[in-house]
Amino acid sequence: MAIPESLGILMTIVINIPFGYWRKKTKRFSKEWFLAIHSVVPIVFLLRFLSNTPITHIPIFFVAFFTGQFIGGRIHILTGFLSGEFG
Repeated sequence: MAIPESLGILMTIVINIPFGYWRKKTKRFSKEWFLAIHSVVPIVFLLRFLSNTPITHIPIFFVAFFTGQFIGGRIHILTGFLSGEFG
């Protein structure tokens, strides 16, 4: 069952958003922080494998991974500002 590479990249971003949100709520370099970043790696590997992506395209998935983490962290910051938590 092969999925298109573009769908794999998009799914990588979307799957990482809640983990980026969780990462932003944890103390940096704590066990929870480490899990928020690394627990999704097997899922991203599976997406890359299912999309039959050549090894030369791994950097694209790497960027997509951290884009999702970044977006999730930004959502956490924005929701904190909107709720008055940060000011």
